[in-house]
Amino acid sequence: MAIYRIPRSKQKTRSRILFLIASTAAIALLYLLSSLNSTNGSTFSPANTSGNLVVKSKNIRMSPTGSEKYLYWGSRIDCPGKHCDSCEGLGHQESSLRCALEEAMFLQRTFVMPSRMCINPIHNKKGILHQSNASTFEERWAASSCAMDSLYDQDLMSTTVPVILDNSETWHQVLSTSMKLGKRGIAHVHGVSRADLKEKSEYSNILLINRTASPLSWFMECKDRNNRSAIMLSYSFLPSMAANRLRDVAEKIKAHLGDYDAIHVRRGDKLKTRKDRFGVERALHPHLDRDTRAEFILCRISKWVPSGRTLFIASNERTSGFFSPLAVRYKLAYSSNYSSIIDPAIENNYQLFMIERLILMGAKTFIKTFKEDETDLSLTDDPKKNTKNWQIPVYTLEGDGC
Repeated sequence: MAIYRIPRSKQKTRSRILFLIASTAAIALLYLLSSLNSTNGSTFSPANTSGNLVVKSKNIRMSPTGSEKYLYWGSRIDCPGKHCDSCEGLGHQESSLRCALEEAMFLQRTFVMPSRMCINPIHNKKGILHQSNASTFEERWAASSCAMDSLYDQDLMSTTVPVILDNSETWHQVLSTSMKLGKRGIAHVHGVSRADLKEKSEYSNILLINRTASPLSWFMECKDRNNRSAIMLSYSFLPSMAANRLRDVAEKIKAHLGDYDAIHVRRGDKLKTRKDRFGVERALHPHLDRDTRAEFILCRISKWVPSGRTLFIASNERTSGFFSPLAVRYKLAYSSNYSSIIDPAIENNYQLFMIERLILMGAKTFIKTFKEDETDLSLTDDPKKNTKNWQIPVYTLEGDGC
């Protein structure tokens, strides 16, 4: 989907202004009613009011039947919070989105999902195609983001966690209904545990919970993912929910590949180093640069991938020919080999990476960069999450090896 900004006629501009005036009046009334009928334990602030819940209506997907209840975390992933004025990468945002979806599952509520996702230019070397000269905040946001339904299949996702988008007619119907319900319509909550939201009647009977999540990042609400019993959605959930167009592209490429194995090689941003007070270079992942070089990959994967196999490689390494030494043992394949299939279907690197993930997941043997679960095969033994322990990088092979 190309991101174009089409000039609107003066008539449409006047209609939009009238619509915004009417919406503002309705929202002000809703906030007044909510304030008069505040829920114990809830907090109210301009950032939490229903005025921030409204996004221009787009598609009609379903109508409330009266039995559904809804959960809203914000109009942008990780916002409100410190990331409102910044944009994290796809993986970071998916961690936050998965956390919100888990809470909706736990509360047995329909999740109101942001209709757009910001695109971090650091993780988007491809850029956003069809750039526009945006002048207003709305236009700049549209130009630096992509539609959520261009990434994910909402209907497929709803088979596990019911979701609606915050630009849907359903969402506007929910807001309208919440106004009519008075104190049972909406609760603006902050600092309330999900257990209380589910068990206490002053929350559980409310149509809409407007949840202010952690100001750090949404995923901080689910930081106890080391507790396996607390995980309701696996890391593979959102990658498997890719939009139908992206799934079709991945299926065509997998058909071309036939029987294949795959590796995901994450370098780039993960190779960051800094000097200590003595001028010595240190890294959070001391073995990663070594372990993700071709000669060490050959050594590492030889026990898992037999010689002669087709090996699909997905990586953020931009050096041309970086993985060519692997060709002495394997038939190498990259997404760039299938640009005639991919390019017509994508507009940014987020969509490209989602296609690559589907291909990786379809491999006979899939080797990740970092181990995320105990059963994972990985290129390095360095822990993925390390934010404090900076160590001197290691480039030699330790012990007996290849």
